[in-house]
Amino acid sequence: MLNPESLQKIKSFIQKIDELKNEISQIDEKLSQEFDASLLEKRGKIEEKVAKFEQIKKLVNDLQEVEDIISSESDPEILTLALEEKKSIEKNLEKLLGEIEKEEEEESGRKVKKNTCIVEIRAGVGGEEAALFAADLFRMYSKFAEKMGWKIKLIYERKSDLGGIKEISFIMEGKNVYDFMINEAGVHRVQRVPLTEASGRIHTSTAAVAVLEEPEDIDIKIDPKDLEIETFRASGPGGQHVNKTDSAVRVKHIPTGIVIVCQDERSQHMNREKALRLLKARLFQMEKEKLEKGILEKRKQQIGSAERSEKLRTYNFMQNRVTDHRLGVTLYRLEDVLDGDLDLIYKSHQGNGDN
Repeated sequence: MLNPESLQKIKSFIQKIDELKNEISQIDEKLSQEFDASLLEKRGKIEEKVAKFEQIKKLVNDLQEVEDIISSESDPEILTLALEEKKSIEKNLEKLLGEIEKEEEEESGRKVKKNTCIVEIRAGVGGEEAALFAADLFRMYSKFAEKMGWKIKLIYERKSDLGGIKEISFIMEGKNVYDFMINEAGVHRVQRVPLTEASGRIHTSTAAVAVLEEPEDIDIKIDPKDLEIETFRASGPGGQHVNKTDSAVRVKHIPTGIVIVCQDERSQHMNREKALRLLKARLFQMEKEKLEKGILEKRKQQIGSAERSEKLRTYNFMQNRVTDHRLGVTLYRLEDVLDGDLDLIYKSHQGNGDN
């Protein structure tokens, strides 16, 4: 069975086919006016990519046909053949996806650590209730990480008065953790009656999840002159493990204005190391977005401002319902999902049904 990350990639590649064909037409128009060797080379690369995407599309159609046979066939012999065919198609799809991913890494000149990522959760609209929801999300990811055998290392946490989380940054480490967690990036919305609401009215609050990748060889060079580094005594909620020395670190990157605070570790050195690690990931993300700006702007023109990232998922407590707007999945198992069974959403998507 294809994993959720592979399914998302397949969907994305198929959606790009028409866009790439249109790009080829534009190049052909330019080449008809004036020969350009670089454009010709670019055209060839795009054609190769389209051919692979078309191949993926065909395999997906073949897979659907085989799955239809499996769901309706009663003859054991035919069923066995169909299951073998399904396994073969999925193997070919994974192989193609791996080839495309490798080519994209070579084109961008970078390699990403698939077994580590930095996750940030920030409370959004909703005040104290949003902070409590952000804490629920962190708990959900922590439980899921435990289930998957992944590790979580806290970088920074800022709590609210009622024990919620206004902002938290943490490192996740484990097999293919980035490929999974990148699907969680976006705005998460909760609908429930807050504990602070005396009249029992339903409130809608949000929290934003950002997932930052780490390249294997971080080529982000930071000039020490561009940094303002301060140390201070760690304090605030959740500070029971810190000592009485100035172990907390605040790093400001002057050119971009990015500020990173880290106070979870006992030693100043370790907090500084974590803060710089997060800063490099943030700068890398900024550089990546800068390179992709043209593509993103083109995409916005095509789909408008209502991007998937604006509302990824809704958690409705009254109905015990969670809806993933990107995958088009609705589950009535909210408690299980928040308790760490996050894979239920993706398994349901593979089965194409509500549960």
